[in-house]
Parts: sequence; C-alpha cells; structure tokens
Amino acid sequence: MTADHYVYVLSCADGSLYTGYTTDVERRVAEHDAGEGAKYTRGRTPVELAHVESFDSKSAAMSREYEIKQLSRADKERLVGLD
Repeated sequence: MTADHYVYVLSCADGSLYTGYTTDVERRVAEHDAGEGAKYTRGRTPVELAHVESFDSKSAAMSREYEIKQLSRADKERLVGLD
C-alpha cells in the first residue's frame, strides 16, 4: 500500500502556521497560495510548505492532523524546525 494521505503544515506570510490534510500536497499548497484554500490562509499568502507527513490511511492522517492542531505554538515550531 502506498502512502497517499498527507498532513501538512504551512508557514503563512503573517508568521502563523496552518495545518491541513490532503491527498495531493503540491495541488493543495498551490490552492492555498492562490487564495482558494482554507478561509484561514486566504489573507495570509504567500504560504510556504514547512512540514509534511505521509500515511497509508485517511483515518491515520486525520488523527495526526488533530494531534498537530492540539500542539502549542512552541511545539509546532519545533515540529517544523523553526525553533
């Protein structure tokens, strides 16, 4: 089985971090950059891909997305290497 579910963290232009789930990282980042992604990122472009993790199942990826979203800012910065 190939890993085709991804959790990603974007670094937004305002310095904030956004975490999301996708099956196509390049397409999703391009959508965010074009202002077509999540409402959160629309006013915060350009965005830069800061971190990606791959999973074999959607449920595993969604669980990890939730875990990352629960992290403190400092822990997210450590995860993406900004500390």
